[in-house]
Parts: sequence; structure tokens; C-alpha cells
Amino acid sequence: MGTEDTTVIMKTGDHSLVLSLGPSAQRRSCLIVYSGAETGKRYVLDGRATTIGRLADMGVFIDHPSVSRRHAELELAGDVMMIRDLGSANGTWVNDIRLPAPQALKDGDLIRLGKVFLKYYEQENLDVLLHDRIYRMATVDAGTEIFNRQYLVEFLKGEFKLAKLTGRPLSVVYYDLDFFKSVNDNYGHGAGDQVLKESAGVIKTVVRKDDLLGRLGGEEFVVVLPNTVLAVAAELAERMRAAVEAHDFVLAFQTQLGRRSVTHRQTISLGVAQLGEPMQESPELLEAADAALYRAKRGGRNRVDH
Repeated sequence: MGTEDTTVIMKTGDHSLVLSLGPSAQRRSCLIVYSGAETGKRYVLDGRATTIGRLADMGVFIDHPSVSRRHAELELAGDVMMIRDLGSANGTWVNDIRLPAPQALKDGDLIRLGKVFLKYYEQENLDVLLHDRIYRMATVDAGTEIFNRQYLVEFLKGEFKLAKLTGRPLSVVYYDLDFFKSVNDNYGHGAGDQVLKESAGVIKTVVRKDDLLGRLGGEEFVVVLPNTVLAVAAELAERMRAAVEAHDFVLAFQTQLGRRSVTHRQTISLGVAQLGEPMQESPELLEAADAALYRAKRGGRNRVDH
């Protein structure tokens, strides 16, 4: 694989999920959290030594009292991912066996750090991940095939805490579909479902590999942008707006004279906000973006405000 981004369309049963991967993303191994509030969270391992622990600057930050500040380390040795314990209080376990010494990991190994479970995959292979029932149930919104509300809220909470601890910037884009009710009223709920899913797919092609797009509910969506200042987030929001406005939604619907199709043009309104010093909890950042979204809608819709 070269340096180009890769778009992957995964199909599981009646569903499909469109994701954009960064350069060489499929070559990288990853960890999936398998317990607690962050179940389904994915940590990509880039081959460099990665420390897991409760300190905010860890490569894999696990905020749980049973995890030591510096608990374990993973490092690629040739083609083999090695894991070693760093003298943790509760030990590092692989497939229920406590590590007596550094050990090579195999695809699908279950790692336990204190009371936290993680699953190891040799490649960040989304085909495998989406067939992982735990991962899918914990993360995917069935209607749009992007991240669901629970995963979105927990991801934002974790990024908010990390940003407060490290001082790095964090921004969010909050958007909804303009006059979406008219789509359902004019063409039926099937067409409305199509617009929701298809518009999410359009946005997914715009957001960057470290951003997270999730459905908050109904026609409301949020993009979490770690390590991103307001100006950059606003530029990205404008690209999102333009991409949806330029997209042709071909909708089929039933009439008294039979099935018809129409080309529908959808727009979105977007609010952008950055974490500010007075904010103490992640909902405050969402509220700030929501207020900006309200200003965008009040200002005429199909626009970005911040």
C-alpha cells in the first residue's frame, strides 16, 4: 500500500459501513477495549513502543483504578508484537495466564490489565472488527452505519479529559440536516432513512482519520476533532457543508401512479466549538457547539457558525 488514503466499505448482513483509513492503516495492529464504559474503543498500534497505563500521556490511556500508572508495554520486534509487564500492581494477563516475562501476541489474544480487558488484532482489519460482535454492538448505529450515541459520548468524554490533562486542543462540530421532516413528509420514511445514511457516508469521506463521526440522535450528528483548534475545525466544517450540498440524493418513493424517483438536494447547518478553560465537563463543549448550530440555523441554514 502506498501513501494514499483508503476507503473501505464493509458489509455485514444487511448493513454496510464506509470508513476512510489513513496511509497504511490496514498494516497496523490494534487493541479493542472489551470491558467497561469504553467497550469497543480502538487503539491503533503504529509499531513503535506503546505504553499502556493510567497516566494521560500514555500511548494507550486507560482510566481505571485497577490499571497501574505505567502498566504494560507493547513493541514490534520484527513481525511480532511483544507485550511485557512494567511491574504493575495487578499484573498483565494474556488469555488468563499472568505474564512471567515478555511474550509474543497472537491475533485474537485477550489481554487483561487489572479488571480491564482488551483484544489484540494483528492488523487494523476492519473486516475482522466489524464481524466482532462485541465491537459492532458497542459502536455502530444501525441506521447510519457510523458510530452510535453511546460510543460518541464516551469517546468525547475521554478526549475531553485527556485534553484537560495535557492542554492539547479539542474541538467538535455539531450538525443537523436542514428541513429533514419534509423529506419524510414528501417521499416517505424509507427515503428519509436513505438521506440520513447517505449523508453520513458523505461526511465520512471528509473527516480525517483521527476524527470521530457519530450520530447523536434523529438527524443530529457530531464530529469530535482531537488535537484541533477552532479555526481548523471551522474549515473542516465548511468542507463538510459543501460536500453534502453538492451531493445528489436519488430517492425512490411510491405514488398512486407507481414508483417514482427524484434527485434531492440536502443541506446541513453546522456549529463549531473548541474546549475552553472554564469548561469542566464534556457536555459543556457539546452545548457550546449546539448554540453555534442554533445560530447557523437562525441565520438562514446551510452555513457554519462558531
